[in-house]
Amino acid sequence: MTWYGVGACDYAADPDEGRGEGRGDGNSREAATRRVFSDETGVLTVDAQGLTYRELNHVLRAHVRDRARAIAIRNVAGQRYIGTNLRCPISVEIHGTPGSDLGAFMDGPKLTVFGNAQDCVGNTMTSGEIVVHGRAGDVVAMSMRGGAIFIRDDVGSRCAIHMKEYGDRKPLVVIGGTAHDFLGEYMAGGTVIVLGLGLAPGEGHRACFIGTGMHGGRIFIRGSIEAHQLGREVEVVDPDSRDQETIMCAVERFCTLFGTDFDEIANSRFLKLHPRSHRPYGRFYAARDPGG
Repeated sequence: MTWYGVGACDYAADPDEGRGEGRGDGNSREAATRRVFSDETGVLTVDAQGLTYRELNHVLRAHVRDRARAIAIRNVAGQRYIGTNLRCPISVEIHGTPGSDLGAFMDGPKLTVFGNAQDCVGNTMTSGEIVVHGRAGDVVAMSMRGGAIFIRDDVGSRCAIHMKEYGDRKPLVVIGGTAHDFLGEYMAGGTVIVLGLGLAPGEGHRACFIGTGMHGGRIFIRGSIEAHQLGREVEVVDPDSRDQETIMCAVERFCTLFGTDFDEIANSRFLKLHPRSHRPYGRFYAARDPGG
């Protein structure tokens, strides 16, 4: 299975361009660029220690334009927007804790985080793959429209809010642990799989308001949930054979990435959450037929 697409190599403008915050002058950017070296395998390595997010992203843009295909960033400590608007099949390793909006709007790269990630991972991403060897914060995969995100541990609140799909773009989020409240809020498409690997035997998921406003897509949960934890717009059914194929394919990829026991997960029961209606708010926006 192909998890990310290939596009023209590009890196769009910094989201904060012109705002002044964290902006380095030409000398500081030149100094930052000199902090790049290549190891014996030819992978470019960037030392992010002491760099502002602007300086770090300037270095990344410069080497993307030079057609670099693999970059490792070390000593990352909260720099945000890493990978934002990046559009090419580059592989980026991130060692440390990246800041918010990791991989936002990206289309094609693979980002691998060896550590935790903050909020808004994969915000509105179009394609590519993000792998986090740790946990992630709130609002993971907000408005995500393609590609795949794999989180080894837990995520915060509002994961997959407004996630959508169109045509052959079907986003996927796999969470190894559990999620906090409002998982799949206003979800319109795509697939979320929650494995619950960090839960104790017999312990259920604690998230509430799961699927509130959901009108598309599907959520698969390994483990138990109660009716009071669900939004009014969703119902629970057993996965069918096609669903099982989707789950197993994603789980196989997850286990390959993180070295997890596939059989332990594959032999477990999953619950499927899907919307009761694809137009739950239609009555708010369309006049009711007076004759009906």
